[in-house]
Amino acid sequence: MKLFDTVAEMGHEQLVLCQDSASGYRGIIAIHSTVLGPALGGTRFWSYGTDEEAIVDALRLARGMTYKNAVAGLNLGGGKSVIIGDNKTAFREMIFRAHGRFVESLGGRYITAEDVGTSTADMDYVHMETDYVSGLAGRSGDPSPVTAHGVFRAIQASAKERWGTDDLSTRTVALQGCGHVGYYLAKELHEAGAKLVVTDIDAERVKRVVNEFGARGVTSDEIYSITADIFAPCALGAIINDKTIPQLKVEIVAGAANNQLLEERHGDELERRNIIYAPDYVANAGGVINVYSELAGWTSARSFRKADEIYETVRKVFEIAKEEKVPTYLAADRLAEQRIRAVGSMIRTWPQWPNK
Repeated sequence: MKLFDTVAEMGHEQLVLCQDSASGYRGIIAIHSTVLGPALGGTRFWSYGTDEEAIVDALRLARGMTYKNAVAGLNLGGGKSVIIGDNKTAFREMIFRAHGRFVESLGGRYITAEDVGTSTADMDYVHMETDYVSGLAGRSGDPSPVTAHGVFRAIQASAKERWGTDDLSTRTVALQGCGHVGYYLAKELHEAGAKLVVTDIDAERVKRVVNEFGARGVTSDEIYSITADIFAPCALGAIINDKTIPQLKVEIVAGAANNQLLEERHGDELERRNIIYAPDYVANAGGVINVYSELAGWTSARSFRKADEIYETVRKVFEIAKEEKVPTYLAADRLAEQRIRAVGSMIRTWPQWPNK
């Protein structure tokens, strides 16, 4: 790959390749933008097929974090890091301490947190070497309730757009995934009076939601063809695709899963079928809000208040989509870009040096 051309085309500020022979650590830190603030994004530990695959993944994920943080209204840019290797290894301390040293070397331009293949315990090792880490054990706590609340508000905003009211008491929601976020979302939907049809690969999770919230359980394949008002994907990504879209019998898609569209054209197809789509990185921004709350020292109540704002953000996305006649997934990008441009063009006051 033409490395500098790729970085330039994707708009990144910095790409750092890191290695530590003693620990066997091989890492990549990608910083997409620091216009809004330090770049925040988790550390993914994964066994990539090639170094090029790992670099592209880091770049793609970092850019995604810029947009997610911007549209959430946070004073954070976007970054991401990946560690190449077997994330099942028991020898983790030195790998993550090495990672922490490279994060520290960036002087606060990048703040990391847990992601796929990593845990709060791993972040504790990172914290031995740097303070530029979030998602530590015993700090901001389980992000699932905050994430679920943001998704619930996104569903309400979508309902307001489609039916003129955000009252869900007469609505049926097909919920895919009853894990941490899915469970808390089911709870809020149940309390709002919605009827639930749920599925999960773990039968015990389904049983719990059925027993506690009066839901109806179905198989994993059935969930796509359920006649309902809203489909809430809260498990796998790429589940809006050529196979599933023709099965959908809903008017709204809004859930917590990341990267719900297999390809951008599937967002176009939802639009063509008159199905409202609440872009995933807008709806599930409660997770990054919870991480930010740790950095900013917010209380749990303040995190929930910030997640409440997702309602108005989703409404703004729909407004842009109508004004500019574009699908909602593109409207979300434009909303993020508006904020980045606005902050980036603000007057700078000098001198800014020294500013330690």
